[in-house]
Amino acid sequence: MNSISEITKKASIAFEQYAFTTALQRANFLETIASNIEALGDTLLEQAHKETNLPLVRLQGERARTCFQLRMFATMLKEGHYVEASIDTAIPSKTPPKPDIRKMLHPIGPVVVFGASNFPFAYSTAGGDTASALAVGCPVIVKAHPAHLATSTLVAEAIVQAAETTKMPKDIFQHITLTSFEIGKALVQDENVYAVGFTGSRNGGRALLDYASVRKNPIPVFAEMGSVNPVILLQEALEKNAQSIAKNYAGSITLGMGQFCTNPGILVGVKSEALTNFSNILATEMNAFAATAMLHSGIEESYLKNTTHALSQKGVQCLTSKKPSANNNCAVLTTVDAATFLSNPDLAEEVFGPYSILIQCENVEELKKVWKNLKGQISTTIMGTDKDIDAATDLLNMSLSIAGRIVINGVPTGVEVCDSMVHGGPYPASTDSRFTAVGVQAAKRWLRPISFQNWPVHLLPAALQNHNPLGIWRNINGALSKNEINA
Repeated sequence: MNSISEITKKASIAFEQYAFTTALQRANFLETIASNIEALGDTLLEQAHKETNLPLVRLQGERARTCFQLRMFATMLKEGHYVEASIDTAIPSKTPPKPDIRKMLHPIGPVVVFGASNFPFAYSTAGGDTASALAVGCPVIVKAHPAHLATSTLVAEAIVQAAETTKMPKDIFQHITLTSFEIGKALVQDENVYAVGFTGSRNGGRALLDYASVRKNPIPVFAEMGSVNPVILLQEALEKNAQSIAKNYAGSITLGMGQFCTNPGILVGVKSEALTNFSNILATEMNAFAATAMLHSGIEESYLKNTTHALSQKGVQCLTSKKPSANNNCAVLTTVDAATFLSNPDLAEEVFGPYSILIQCENVEELKKVWKNLKGQISTTIMGTDKDIDAATDLLNMSLSIAGRIVINGVPTGVEVCDSMVHGGPYPASTDSRFTAVGVQAAKRWLRPISFQNWPVHLLPAALQNHNPLGIWRNINGALSKNEINA
């Protein structure tokens, strides 16, 4: 293994070439990565299953998502609009004369990506962070997650092979399997690194952010750090649909043993017979859940510790029949009144696993107080009939300040990979709520704007040249157009 400084220096040298490869060249590279991953077949799935305990059907779906993401960014590159080309032509007669100014987005530089424990494919070695950074011309250094090193290595080899096949510059992708925290710190603080992508715990993300901020030249850390994804249960919906809502939420809370950053960890409602009925049904459904092994022993230990702590808190009642033990990672539903919840910040913390707490409020005003008191979230959800929703516009408006994604009548688990998805939210859900970690817009994290003033047209990047050789949409003097500019 080369030293960290040697690895980052190689990435820096690679950037000098990679930043100027064409969008079509990089699109071919990403598509080849996807094909190589698929070609690994059952070998990759079986290795991931061995290391993570995730079922093969889940891993098949995650592999498909990973390859879809790679091809999605390839499509983005072929369309070309992601550079946000803007052209303001010169007006010599203006006082003072207006120069010719053209702007586009340019890759930021080498990026370090930290693999996630709960998604060995989609948020790890060839996941969204890596795919989006490689797409826009940033070399990537992946620090593999220690929970699935062999899986990560197989995927890394597929990426390296794709780079060789498509004749990409050397060292645009590098893979590190050293697992110490010091290695991560050294990567973030190395002068040749220009940005960081991370999915994991709040403590981990916060540490990386702090390392980056004290550098001589601070860099952005785009960390997605988890969430409790609170859900409001409105009255008429519970009166009419308690059974179906409870069944759906039992499935959402326990999906993948609750090991998702979108797990609904807090439910909020106003005390009523309907809420009691809902909680009883939900507890029954969760009691019937057949627990499986979690991702690794560290997560199992953390789940036991955190649920034990939650159950020990004053005023907290367990509604499910079982409590976690060293040999039983069972699903847990607790409940507490709103006043107690508001007085104890620990109850609002994420419990990573099949756990949720039901907050029972005396009235709608107290519910609003609970809602307003919540920290930044990846998602919020409101369950209600049309009548409920029409009467809850203030709760919807409040949600805009809380989360990056607001769901009506659904579950927060399941993150669609598409142009309109936002995966992130105000701190502590993520370190920068202006960006998403999922979807095409994730590429913007690794780009910065550059203005070209009075450049000879033939020296301009293709996206900004008069004849528009890429055929892309551009903002020309304030109007979107694909037209050429008459010199």
